[in-house]
Amino acid sequence: MTLPVVIVDDELAGRRTLREMCAREADLEVIGEYGDPAEALQAIRARPPQILFLDVQMEPLTGLDIARSLEPAHLPAIVFVTAYDDYALQAFEVCAVDYLLKPFDQERFQRTLERIRSRHAPALADRHAVLERLLAQLDRGERPAQERPRLLAEFDGHLHVLDAERIEMVEADRNYVRIRVGRDTYHARSTLAQAEQALRHQRMLKVSRSCLVNVEHVREVSRTPRGDYILVLRGGATVTSSEGHRGRVRDYFAALRLGVP
Repeated sequence: MTLPVVIVDDELAGRRTLREMCAREADLEVIGEYGDPAEALQAIRARPPQILFLDVQMEPLTGLDIARSLEPAHLPAIVFVTAYDDYALQAFEVCAVDYLLKPFDQERFQRTLERIRSRHAPALADRHAVLERLLAQLDRGERPAQERPRLLAEFDGHLHVLDAERIEMVEADRNYVRIRVGRDTYHARSTLAQAEQALRHQRMLKVSRSCLVNVEHVREVSRTPRGDYILVLRGGATVTSSEGHRGRVRDYFAALRLGVP
C-alpha cells in the first residue's frame, strides 16, 4: 500500500533532500511539494496526505502554524524538519510523530519511517498517548535520540554535512557565513546569530562582531602591541579579537592559566 506524502519547506535544497529520500522508499508517493506555506496549507486541506514533512521556520506561516490549522480528524503523521532541537516540545504539542534535525542522513530518515509504519493510520487517541509518553520523557530531562549535531554547508559547488564539533571558526559574510573546518572553508546562507544558536552545544567564543571561534580548536594564543588576542587554530587559520570583545577573550583564557599570571 502506498503512503501519500506532502513536503513543505521554503528552501529548495530541503525539499530536494526529502524528495530524494522518499523516492528510495517503494511505499512512499510524494503527492505535493511546496515552498509557500499558505499554498501548502490549502493543498493539504484539499487532499490530506498520510505523511507530512513540515519545515518549522517559514514565513508567514511556520510549520507549527500549519499543523495547528489542520483538522484533528484528518491529522496526518507529522514529521517536523528543523535546524534547532528547541522546537521538539512544540512539535510534540501538535502530535508530531517525530522531528528531523537538519542535516539528517538516510539512516535517520529510515528511523522516522519505522515509527510511522509501526503505527500506520493510528487513531487520534493513540497519537495522544504517544504524545503523553514523549512529554513525560522530556519532563524527565531526556532528549529524543539524535545523532551528533551536524550542519549543512556548501563547498566547491556541492553540499556537505559537517560534524559541528569539527568546525573551527564561523565568520559573517553579508547574507552568508564562512565555516572553517581544517584547511577548508564552507559557506552557508545564514546569519552569525543563527550559526551561534545552531552551535550552542559547542564551546564557541565570540571574538568580534563577525567571528565565532571553537575554543576546542585553538592551539596558540598571542597578543598584539595594543592588547588584542591572536588565536591560531588547529587547521592553521588565525583570527584577531576586536577591541569590543577583548575583555571576553581575556577572561576566557585567563581562566585556563596555571599559577599566577
